[in-house]
This record gives sequence, C-alpha cells and structure tokens, in this order.
Amino acid sequence: MRPRRPVAVKLPSQAEADAKIRAMRQGIEDNTNYRQKALRIHGHICARCAREFDESNLHLLTVHHRDGNHNNNPPDGSNWENLCDHCHDDVHSRGELGGYLSGTGKR
Repeated sequence: MRPRRPVAVKLPSQAEADAKIRAMRQGIEDNTNYRQKALRIHGHICARCAREFDESNLHLLTVHHRDGNHNNNPPDGSNWENLCDHCHDDVHSRGELGGYLSGTGKR
C-alpha cells in the first residue's frame, strides 16, 4: 500500500484570524454585559415591587430573563426585567411550588 500524500491546508491570513477573534470577543462581551445594559435601559428599580436601588445596594438588583434563555439578549432589553433578589427568587420558586402542590413536582 502506498503512503498517503499530506493534504494541503489553507491557513487563514493574519487579518482574517484577527477579524474572527474580534467577532468572537464581541459576541462574548455582548452576552456578558447584559447586566450593565439592563440597568442602563430599565433603571435601578425592581420591576415587581418598585424598590429603588443606589450604588450601595445595587448588587441586590438582578436581571431576569423573561423567556428563561440566558443567551437571548436583544439590544433593546425586551427579554430582561430588573428584579430585586427577593422578587427574583419568588419568580423562580413559583413553578416549583405549583408542581409541589399539584403533586407533579419533586418532593
């Protein structure tokens, strides 16, 4: 059996590689900076209980994804709502409590 010839691989140019890296970094930044964007768009107030926040307690204000998909971060903020930690816990526990009371959830 004859040995196989190596396949020629076309490597991207440095400019193409740099462009891909910039695009990937931009995608990561767009997805991780949604908290700052949500705070800027919706303000420092809880959408459920209307509690207002300042710099000293802003860490208690969270961003809730309405559809549950943390990768769905539209630039207009339509999938986000700012919730205090109590309201955010309440939103996520409602399904668990409903399942428990109806007998369909875990016990």
